[in-house]
Amino acid sequence: MSYIRRHLERKFLLMSDSFKAVLVTGARQVGKTTMLRNLAEGHDRSYVTLDDLGARKMARTDPVLFFQVHKPPVLIDEVQYAPELFTQIKIICDSRDGNGLFWLAGSQHYSMMERVGESLVGRVILLKLHGLSWTETAGVVFENELDFSFPCLQARQKQVPNNDMVEVFGHIWRGGMPLALQVGTEQKLEYFESYVSSLLLRDAMEFGRVTDSQRFVDFLVACAALVAQQVNYKTLAEAADVPQSLAKDWLGVLEGLGIIYLMRPYRNNALKRLAKAPKLYFCDTGLASFLSKWLTPETLMLGAASGHFFENHVVLEMLKGYSVSPEKVNLTYFRDSDSNEIDIFVEKNNFIHPLEIKKSANPDTRATRKFSVLGKTTVRTGAGGIICLCEKPEPIDSLNCLIPSNLI
Repeated sequence: MSYIRRHLERKFLLMSDSFKAVLVTGARQVGKTTMLRNLAEGHDRSYVTLDDLGARKMARTDPVLFFQVHKPPVLIDEVQYAPELFTQIKIICDSRDGNGLFWLAGSQHYSMMERVGESLVGRVILLKLHGLSWTETAGVVFENELDFSFPCLQARQKQVPNNDMVEVFGHIWRGGMPLALQVGTEQKLEYFESYVSSLLLRDAMEFGRVTDSQRFVDFLVACAALVAQQVNYKTLAEAADVPQSLAKDWLGVLEGLGIIYLMRPYRNNALKRLAKAPKLYFCDTGLASFLSKWLTPETLMLGAASGHFFENHVVLEMLKGYSVSPEKVNLTYFRDSDSNEIDIFVEKNNFIHPLEIKKSANPDTRATRKFSVLGKTTVRTGAGGIICLCEKPEPIDSLNCLIPSNLI
């Protein structure tokens, strides 16, 4: 499989040209090393991975000697194994001119992020790489920023074919791990089996202080059964036969390792009795489908959980898109004690864009009536609508549209 260009490349190179150190984090196997080595080709930049036990030992015991051997500009992979390097990186950054001295890649771990915060504050730019998005696998780079207006959606529609449910669920089932996209069904299932047992469990035990591997796997499976739903610690604890306090800790481990994404509820003093629990999404829908025993795209598409998986897909596509965008946004959801719920609030530029998600090509447009709850606040309401499986965008009213899921 040839290299798939990552949308983070633009932002990464911009940051490297402006700052002395850039650190790319993310879950295991999302393509951090591949992206950085591809960008480094043809340039005078040395490469070292701390998977090499000799290099790791030197980095941990003698950082000064390490940088005499591996002189900047340098790409250091798996940097989480030697946080001792960060103090020496700080010294070099403070003593040398020029930007882009250090390209760092590391799997997302609490211990590393704590040391980065302590040692490299103000000196390193942190970027996160997610698994491949639908647009990356399709080779699509939208020419406009997403504002959910009908003209914006019309312009995007010109760059892609009509939305197609079979293709959407094919992507959901495969997920965004580059290696999983290169193989057939049998190999994909074995890949995720190995991913859980060899990588995820090892990291959870080493960095998350998990001691009971079987219960942790049971907990992971229970999380996959609750995609796109509010976190219920009691349900998760019972599934793994552990105390609720431990279930909460383990959820934090999965979030810290980049396995799950927790969307926080919207907060506004003008709205009372709002939900407090986050909603749970998997960062890779292929991993979630494997854990939930959906063994083909067809069974997933027609199964009882298909709506939840479609919502998970939409939320993560938006998260991936905004992570590489020049814009800064906040994604939340709305739910009150009367179970009135709006799937996503996109908060940006002092506007809230309310969005519903429906696994339908012709959803009931009355769902947008719920957006009137924003009229009780002083915030400004922007364009929104229903993200769904319709083929082309269609206006609902002056603010809202039916939004094909392949346009986000």
